[in-house]
Amino acid sequence: MASFFLSSSASVGLPPTHQALVRRIRQPSPLISASMRCGVSSVPSPPTLLWRYPRISPSRPRLLLTRLPSGVGCGAHEHHHPHHHQHHHGHEQTCELELNGVQKAILRFAKAVGWVDLADLLREHLQLCCCSMILLLLSAACPYVLPARAAKLLQNAFISIAFPLIGVSAALDAVLNVAGGKINIHVLMALAAFASIFMGNSLEGALLLAMFNLAHIAEEYFTRRSNVDVKELKDNHPDFALKLELDEDTLPQFSKLNYNKIPVHQLEVGSYILVRAGEAVPVDGEVFQGASTITIEHLTGESKPVDRKVGDTLPGGARNLEGMMIVKTTKSWEDSTLNKIVQLTKEGQLNKPKLQRWLDEFGEQYSKVVVALSLMVALLGPFIFKWPFIGTSVCKGSIYRALGLMVAASPCALAVAPLAYATAISSCASKGILLKGGHVLDAIAACQIVAFDKTGTLTTGKLMCKAIEPIHGHWIQGDPSCCSPNCENEALAIAAAMEKGTTHPIGRAVVDHSLGKDLPNVSVQSFQSLPGRGLSASLTSIKSGNGTYQLLNASLGSVEYIASLGKSVNESDKIKEAVKTSAYGSNFVQAALSVNKKVTLFHFEDEPRSCVPDVISTLRDKGKLRLMMLTGDHESSAWRVAKAVGGGLIMVGDGINDAPALAAATVGIVLAQRASATAIAVADVLLLQDNISCVPFCIAKARQTTMLVKQSVTLALSCIILVSLQSVLGFLPLWLTVLLHEGGTLLVCLNSIRALNEPSWSWREDLRSFFVSLRSLITTLTEKTTNFGGNIQPAPL
Repeated sequence: MASFFLSSSASVGLPPTHQALVRRIRQPSPLISASMRCGVSSVPSPPTLLWRYPRISPSRPRLLLTRLPSGVGCGAHEHHHPHHHQHHHGHEQTCELELNGVQKAILRFAKAVGWVDLADLLREHLQLCCCSMILLLLSAACPYVLPARAAKLLQNAFISIAFPLIGVSAALDAVLNVAGGKINIHVLMALAAFASIFMGNSLEGALLLAMFNLAHIAEEYFTRRSNVDVKELKDNHPDFALKLELDEDTLPQFSKLNYNKIPVHQLEVGSYILVRAGEAVPVDGEVFQGASTITIEHLTGESKPVDRKVGDTLPGGARNLEGMMIVKTTKSWEDSTLNKIVQLTKEGQLNKPKLQRWLDEFGEQYSKVVVALSLMVALLGPFIFKWPFIGTSVCKGSIYRALGLMVAASPCALAVAPLAYATAISSCASKGILLKGGHVLDAIAACQIVAFDKTGTLTTGKLMCKAIEPIHGHWIQGDPSCCSPNCENEALAIAAAMEKGTTHPIGRAVVDHSLGKDLPNVSVQSFQSLPGRGLSASLTSIKSGNGTYQLLNASLGSVEYIASLGKSVNESDKIKEAVKTSAYGSNFVQAALSVNKKVTLFHFEDEPRSCVPDVISTLRDKGKLRLMMLTGDHESSAWRVAKAVGGGLIMVGDGINDAPALAAATVGIVLAQRASATAIAVADVLLLQDNISCVPFCIAKARQTTMLVKQSVTLALSCIILVSLQSVLGFLPLWLTVLLHEGGTLLVCLNSIRALNEPSWSWREDLRSFFVSLRSLITTLTEKTTNFGGNIQPAPL
């Protein structure tokens, strides 16, 4: 559910007559909804109506009459369910709607008589709403504690004070909505409240508005809580950076620090900045001088502080706990880690899940049905059921019942049911899990299979070359000795030349193993990468002894790929058999190198991640999920994933050479720290921690969220149906209809923010956890009571 924003600086420079013209208008309800398209104008626009929904502001959304510069607006692609705006605020967008002539005339009149200023002062102000409610409750109690004459006088006095506190702004908003052709829940509430006055039930009408205002203030509070984590990230990030001023060809030094305070968005890549103790690192960089301890708990959920020294990387947003560092920036503000987290989280909350999209499509049809039913009740009730047309508080008329139906059937509770998605996205962001939309939670919850890439995901990915073994083509016929005493060094030199600059774990291990060794000189002439198989290249090498150059044709990759290069089936079988009979067995990760028909086998050792056993056991035993492990960078990995997608498959990878499998899966989860840009683009979930320990949390959170949404929808529909029937049958007064209607909405909100809690794998776990907490609470209270009683000493005689 999207909402509309206007920055606090948007009114700067407006005409004086416009700056003060502020008020709140709720978005239209599905009772009569109309899709809105917002365009971008290339010419100065006429006076426009702007809806503002502040994320954290305690005041209600405001409407500004202003003349905006060209280009201000929201994209034309946005279609929003109008009622959703009034219940779920939190995504920064701006939308324009032009005022019609009638609305302009009403606003001019309201401004002239001071109605606008007074409405702005009183509009859903929490303290004033509470005062109004107290006065109305006292008014309701007067007949029971005072004589009839005195009770009536005091009751009228209380109502006369309380009604304007909540009715002035409601009346202005309703009049402007009707003038703009919008009949929403606020119009209906105002109509019901003021109609109650003419029907002799002013107390009931006042209570209706007071409860409605208080309920929506509470709803905004719960909605804001769903976005608190993202707000904290933004609030904790520095707006300025201390950029060091350097002379040409000089490097920064602690002994000579000259710096300027500049906005973070002006920092350029390669700048040197000073980060002092207690400050946050403004953008991504690496330590150039100094050392310190930092915390990144608010970014990744990792609570353990980490030490950083010269050459170590620092993510934007990391907080420096002690010491002072000179940091060389490696990314601009737009590309920094923290900005990416905030942007992805906000985009994730904007990407609507299936339920929300269905509510968008369902709203207009639902509106027409409710309005038609309400008109039928109002017009046909006197003829069919012999109800009076107006009626009294005792004998309710058809208009009264119709108003009750429209209030009760307004899908406020149904509209906030998807709030759990935004809450869950914020909760995951606080753990270093970035979701690309609420629909991802639905997809994760529906999956039954989890596939893990082996190298770099289940293992650390930091391979070490343990052995180099000639296995085929190295022996001269009839001579048991190898063709060259230095063939291992030659193979290592060729492999290192081919893998230079690679990001693949095996390639990095080969290059690292070659460092510091006396190897033949090899240069690459041509090079080709074969995704899923390996590398092929043409190289030149200096022949030992005579110093002449020798042309080499080399291929490096998996055993299957190198075996497939054999000139015949027999030769391919020989290579495979040589691998099987290797002196080092099959306990290591293997890669093969073919150079002019000579095949050498590289053996690598990879260490499993320490968290893997716990993750696997949790997913298998508690999640009841089927697990798969994908080995090797083959096209078959993506094919196996695609084949299993029918059962709903989650692919977890490190983002290196597994982008096809991530794209083929129902849901792709990637370790963002080492992933390629392609893998990040196709993945649905980004893990900021460089391990898979939070995968069970992510899956459990998805299941928890979908369960909460189902509960909320059931609760919302139950409230709508039951309250609507009771209202039409005349069993409920309007104020009680509003109380039950808004009470149901608040219950849905409360249920939705449970997505902030730690997830469990089943309702039994939830129940068990509840009873454990209850027992702990009772034990604590009992101990305190016992201690209090034991400390009481009898008074001396």
